[in-house]
Amino acid sequence: MIWSASLSRSAGLGLRRQSRAKPSNCRGLAAAASGSFSYETGDASGVKYASRNLPGPTTTVAVVAKAGTRFQPLPGYSEGLEKFAFKSTERRSQLRICRESELLGGQLFSYHTRENVVIGAKFLSDDLPYFTELLAEVVSRTKFTRYELNEEVLPNLKLAQKALLGRTTELAISSAHGVAFHRGLGEPLHPTSSTPLTKYLNASWLKQFASAAYAKNNFAVVANGAEASVFSKWMKEFFSDIQDQTIEGTPEIKTVQSKYYGGEERIAHDSGNTMILGFPGSSSFTGGFWKPEIAVLASLLGGETSIKWSPGFSLLSKATEAFPRAHISTTNAIYSDAGLLYVALTGNANDVRSAAVEAVKKIKSVAAGEISNEDFKKAIAAAKFGALDAGQNLNVGLEATGAGLVHDGQPLQIDEVGKSIERVSESQLKKIAKTLVEDIMINPRPDQRHICAKLRQSNLNSYNQHHVLTATIMAFAWKAAGLTYNRYLAVAARVVRRSLKEEKRLQAEKRGEMDLRFAKWNVSGAYGRKLKSYVLTELII
Repeated sequence: MIWSASLSRSAGLGLRRQSRAKPSNCRGLAAAASGSFSYETGDASGVKYASRNLPGPTTTVAVVAKAGTRFQPLPGYSEGLEKFAFKSTERRSQLRICRESELLGGQLFSYHTRENVVIGAKFLSDDLPYFTELLAEVVSRTKFTRYELNEEVLPNLKLAQKALLGRTTELAISSAHGVAFHRGLGEPLHPTSSTPLTKYLNASWLKQFASAAYAKNNFAVVANGAEASVFSKWMKEFFSDIQDQTIEGTPEIKTVQSKYYGGEERIAHDSGNTMILGFPGSSSFTGGFWKPEIAVLASLLGGETSIKWSPGFSLLSKATEAFPRAHISTTNAIYSDAGLLYVALTGNANDVRSAAVEAVKKIKSVAAGEISNEDFKKAIAAAKFGALDAGQNLNVGLEATGAGLVHDGQPLQIDEVGKSIERVSESQLKKIAKTLVEDIMINPRPDQRHICAKLRQSNLNSYNQHHVLTATIMAFAWKAAGLTYNRYLAVAARVVRRSLKEEKRLQAEKRGEMDLRFAKWNVSGAYGRKLKSYVLTELII
């Protein structure tokens, strides 16, 4: 018998000898050529899975189902399916699942995105059999009871709705996706507060949606920190007997090619100011519309600093340095068959407007080819680092790999992403920037001329509507002008009346006339003492 202590000492000696034998210029784990990010794939009776054996004492396993908001039949179904994860099954109660996971020191998680519902667990590597079985049970044997829906799922859904109302950045990003894609990817991550969830969201319909979401060809299982041979063994034992139990009458989840539209939208909000400038982006690496130059362009524009107490050295950081009350960032949101490259500005209203003007000027200069060689090299390095860092991130890596298996039949190999970014040339970057901002005149709507007038000075609206979108959330105009709500209503009513034709205007003005009459009298007692006073008010319209 070999004791673990002696085994660990031997392993330590072996590692020290290997480190002495390595040359000083060897590359570590983060090198794209190391192959450390590669997944080994397999199939368990129709269920696709992938695993990679990262060194460490813990393992993470997740089920990635093609059931995000893009594929839900009605608002709230994807979030309801997510919140039903690890509830009562045919074999275990919710309490038992919770207690057993706590005893083993595991952590359960679930979330949804625009394309996927992800449920998973992180645990000690020795407990791989238990959690693999648990995930198989959650996928195929969840009860979807009515009391759990009414007592836990729906209240949490409503809390998420209320929490969203105060987050202007999320509202603006959701609005940007809606303007960009309309349906599918344009569906909001959370149902709006006016959505009547209780009228159509019930346990039986959620069970129907789950039967389609967890069909064998619609989800994949991904593991980080598990040996391929061991993980394959447990996958075949617990997932092979899962039957496709799609309930009769349930529509099949189909993928419709995303189409980019563009446009603009303005939303009044009293919690802050946010502006989104969006452009057509790139699909994921496994999709058919992968453009590595988009990732490089996002890094080139930047906005957020990587150095503490410094505004940063990216193009947008330097362009908006004079507006400290505005925060700016660039994001490259990628999906299976499309993407959205957007610049987000938040903060003080005046600074957001001014910073947006400078940001547009900088984007136009990039489209004109005004890029220094140093900035280009920094953008390549930052984009490559971002891709490799995302590959190390468990949540991002698990979802991207599972989505690649489900949507495109192949896992995301992050090494290849890094290599494709390295091959981007300066001419490719200038070309893609130019295609995003073509000069076709768009006439703004008259009712929007008073909002963000400075943006018109930068010719933001001279861009092709099918290439650029704007989503703006600003504070209420009447509140910013210092008016009370009643005064605002009076001004708005007067403006509407004055815009009518003569006959209609006279009738409307007569309706607006009113007389106010009041009479006051006193009730006196003995010796002329005043007992009470009464006031009668009469409003004549």
